[in-house]
Order: sequence, then C-alpha cells, then structure tokens
Amino acid sequence: MSVSAQQTPHWDTVLRVSPILLMDRLEPFDPIRVGVTVFEATAPSPSFDRTIVVDPEKYAMVIEYAIYWDYDIQHIYDLEHVWIYLDHEGQVANCEASFHGQYKIGLLRDRSNLSEDGRVKLFSQPGKHAMSPLEELFRLLPNVESCCQAEAGVDGVLENELFRGQFKFGEQIDQIAEDHLRTFCFQPSFDYIPFEWKPGTFVTWDELRAEIPGRMKALLATLQ
Repeated sequence: MSVSAQQTPHWDTVLRVSPILLMDRLEPFDPIRVGVTVFEATAPSPSFDRTIVVDPEKYAMVIEYAIYWDYDIQHIYDLEHVWIYLDHEGQVANCEASFHGQYKIGLLRDRSNLSEDGRVKLFSQPGKHAMSPLEELFRLLPNVESCCQAEAGVDGVLENELFRGQFKFGEQIDQIAEDHLRTFCFQPSFDYIPFEWKPGTFVTWDELRAEIPGRMKALLATLQ
C-alpha cells in the first residue's frame, strides 16, 4: 500500500515548486494527475528510462513530476515529466523536462522563466505536451500543426513497458482510438495561458501507477 501524498516527506515543497504549464488556448486536453517522486540520493526514475543524479554538493533533492494525460492528440495515454532540482536553501537550481521521449534543460540560463514565487514556467506543445522553456522550439518541428490535424490519432493506443498487457485489449482498438482522437482535431493558436492545477491533482507516483490501468480500461471500454 502506498503512503498517501499528504504523509510523504517534503510534500509542502513539492506543491510550492510545482511547475507552471503554459498551454495553448485551444488545447483540448487537460492534465489529469501528477505522480511525484522525491529523490534525496541518486536513483533510477520509476517512470522514465533514466537515472536521476543528485549531486550533494549542488542539490538537496530532485523532485520528479510525472504528468499524466488521458490523451495526446496522436494517441490515448500520455505521460510527460518535469524534474525540479533544489539547492540547499530550498530554491530552484535546475530543471529538466521531457521532450518526445528525451529530455531537455527546462531552466533558461538567465532564469527568466522563473515566476515571482520561484516556480519554473514551461510551454506545453499543443496537443502533444512535450515541454520547453522556449515556445519557439515547437515552431522548429515540421509537424507541429499537422500532428493536431491530418496526423491526429495515428498511434492509436499507447501502452508502454510500464503497463504492457494491462489495458490494451479488444479487436481494432487502435483504429477505434484513432477515430475517436480525430474528433479532437484543432488548429493550434500558439497563444499560451497558465494551466491551473486542480485540488487532488498531485499524488505519489505509486498512487498514480496504480490508478492508470483501471482508468485506461474504463476509458477504452466506453469507446468499444
């Protein structure tokens, strides 16, 4: 049984430095839940294929935010990540964020994407939810618009290694998912507004991992 989020050490800090997502004004999908892991020493991430290195001379901890969406415009199921590095004074010293299966630096060198209350501001790619401190980076992607239109739904149901064999069942489920996702086609506005986290969004990673298979089974059942 996982420990409830409210009993997890450093939970006040987790909420205090949670990232600010800047999302397209016409974005059809909101984040559902954020699974949190706090690293006080170097260890493998439980939800992303990488090791989180905590240099004790620089950092007191690293907070991993695994952000879950039911939908990416091209596939059902989406998990993105933000890693916040805190110094020994409890201030943001570094940030990294997921970008199409990889990750990039999320804090600009001049720290200009920190809010007044010390939170990292990150743009979320329209429909796809890759993270970047610079919106212009998305404009370098050749399919930044077509992925939300002609290429919507092309990946069907995404079931990665974390959940292999746990929810992707039924004949033609990828085609059914593609047809459903195409109903969300949109033209990105590239006008971004801050997303407001809802109460109950932040939980431990163990709690989110336990929730996702049941949630996905219920969602896919409604499509069939």
